[in-house]
Amino acid sequence: MKASLLFLAASSALAAPLESVAAAALPAAPRSVAGSLPMAELEEYYAQAYSVKPADVDALHPAISKRQYNGDTFNQLTDGTACRPVTLIWARGTTQSGNVGEAGSEGPVFFNALASRIGASNLAVQGVDYAANVLGFLLGGDPNGSNTMASLVARAVTQCPNTKIVLSGYSQGAQLVHNAASKLTAAQTNRISAVLLFGDPFDGQAVGNVPASKVKVICHDGDNICDGGIIITADHRNYEQDAPAAAAFVAGLVQ
Repeated sequence: MKASLLFLAASSALAAPLESVAAAALPAAPRSVAGSLPMAELEEYYAQAYSVKPADVDALHPAISKRQYNGDTFNQLTDGTACRPVTLIWARGTTQSGNVGEAGSEGPVFFNALASRIGASNLAVQGVDYAANVLGFLLGGDPNGSNTMASLVARAVTQCPNTKIVLSGYSQGAQLVHNAASKLTAAQTNRISAVLLFGDPFDGQAVGNVPASKVKVICHDGDNICDGGIIITADHRNYEQDAPAAAAFVAGLVQ
């Protein structure tokens, strides 16, 4: 499993500076300390790396960046919102804020792109509440978060019997999608209409028993995370640009 490879990579000496993003340089990956896992350094490294953005998202996608999904927390499955035709369950990446990531990050930009395709009133977004820390990523996806995501699927199935369920996530969030999907019953799996993953550490692996025709993984060339590594390159921090293509794929399966 890739989780074991991540532990090996994390305990190796990693000192080369990373590519720059726009005018700001990503931080250098931490060195190991006496062969042990440098967790404190890794936490700081990821916090810095995930805070750097490649460009102004509003300038890149003005038509989809400033819409209804402009916050970092959405609970439209659990907050009493009436059932909608499509329910998107999203797992954010490591260190990202709220339960979907900050406005302008991968999640909200994707939500707005999808809402513009299928109609905002037809989409409910539910974030997964979980720690989103570095240890969870190194373990192959936070175990509690994976269970929470599976529970949200079960809730959507029973609470909204006619909704079309979409599973999606970025980086560690993609790990959670894989893990949660493996916990679903056959009946629950049949209710999954689409899976969309950005920067997937488990790229190339099946998503539970969800048919491959319903799954799209977007991984950039040069994204070390997609290659099973732990280094955050510029190519792991610009998936907002793929929101229109991601939305088109999902819309084609839920409309």
